[in-house]
Amino acid sequence: MSQVKFLLQVLNNAFGLIIIQRDTLLHFFICIFVYTTIPRCTIFSKQANITLTMKKLILSVLAAFFSIGAFAQKDNKVTIGTIDSIQSKILNEQRKIWIYVPNSGQVDSKQRFPVLYLLDGDAHFYSVVGMIQQLSQVNGNTICPEMIVVGIPNTDRTRDLTPTRVDADPPFMDSTLSKTSGGGEQFAAFIEKELMPHIDSLYPTEPYKMLIGHSFGGLTAVNIAVNHTKLFNSYICIDPSMWWDKMNFLKSIKKSITEKNFSGTTLYLGIANTMDESMDITKVQGDTSGETRHIRSILDLDKYVKGQKQNGLRYESKYYSNDDHGSVPMIAEYDGLRFIFDKYRFKLSFKDFTDSTVDLANKYEQHYHEVSKLFGYKVYPPENMINGWGYEFLQQKQYDKAGQFFKMNVNNYSESSNVYDSYGDYFLAIDDKLKAIEYFKKALAIKENPASRKKLNKLLE
Repeated sequence: MSQVKFLLQVLNNAFGLIIIQRDTLLHFFICIFVYTTIPRCTIFSKQANITLTMKKLILSVLAAFFSIGAFAQKDNKVTIGTIDSIQSKILNEQRKIWIYVPNSGQVDSKQRFPVLYLLDGDAHFYSVVGMIQQLSQVNGNTICPEMIVVGIPNTDRTRDLTPTRVDADPPFMDSTLSKTSGGGEQFAAFIEKELMPHIDSLYPTEPYKMLIGHSFGGLTAVNIAVNHTKLFNSYICIDPSMWWDKMNFLKSIKKSITEKNFSGTTLYLGIANTMDESMDITKVQGDTSGETRHIRSILDLDKYVKGQKQNGLRYESKYYSNDDHGSVPMIAEYDGLRFIFDKYRFKLSFKDFTDSTVDLANKYEQHYHEVSKLFGYKVYPPENMINGWGYEFLQQKQYDKAGQFFKMNVNNYSESSNVYDSYGDYFLAIDDKLKAIEYFKKALAIKENPASRKKLNKLLE
């Protein structure tokens, strides 16, 4: 999929009118894809001429056309994740966890991913996973990174997602609903001491972590962001229930926001329109009725956070006048991801793709150097994407450029058999048989595979 992904990135970022003139099967399939998905295109393609070094790329492209826009398929079912479980000693119960791992994180891949933890996981898992895939993979998008999604379904929502114990808090919470309230600190301890170690031990995780919560989940996200700040790198808090405990919890949060240093932390706040038609965003702030306490408490938080420039928090908020409490999560999640990862996107031009003088490999390295600053640790360009560029420039006979990309992958993913096999293809293409033999042997030393073995045996004849 990666070879198509980076080409689609070019198409997505660079073209309104597309003219492709190539002699390979790769471009034939790309032309078909563009013709069927992008209107008003002018496409030219000549008869295919398949070379040995392009076979791997062509197979990847063929596979991609069956997988673009889809999740894993097994037994004629579309599957977007798995259900894991963990026995919690802190909560004294078995907890089910919904897990999505990007397609790039399959068994043989050495790529690792940031992790998005999602509260009310059973309610928002499908939409958030689809959004992450759309923004990180589909149509060549690199708006946000590919991410593992950990959905946390509820067992006792009021217990886990409220920070303090209350008897009642009308008009939103009566004494029956509030009986188990106030378990938020225990729930935060469960995430930190049990869930996170479990996820890190079983899945290909990177250190970067994000938390998303809505309503009571948003209240929990605010609580963790302020009182357990370093547990996550970034937070999306959507229409949080800041009215909790007659707004006494809001008072304590404001005090902590003033006193703490939030450098390195990012928070996005989405605010829904929960007012009746007689109110507007200005008038409601002077209202004192219980019915408006929800939005007033969030607006109060928003105004206060914006006034605390000294605490180092990277912050943005948005009021969604056309969305209520129920409809706001999806658009706020989208905008929050765009804000948090505003420097992640790698933009390509048509010149990057066609001009042999452009040092595209260096452009990638410089971009991911900046991304690494954002994440707080070394982030490498995705293995499959870089491999795809290598084969594309190999086909174009831009050998120096191709070699730079293959070498970049060898440097970044030294435990991957595939990067050595691909570098061997490069040396085979430039007729350096000794180097080709060396790298095919390195690939096979990591993992035996028929393709590398066949190429090596042919060279040794």
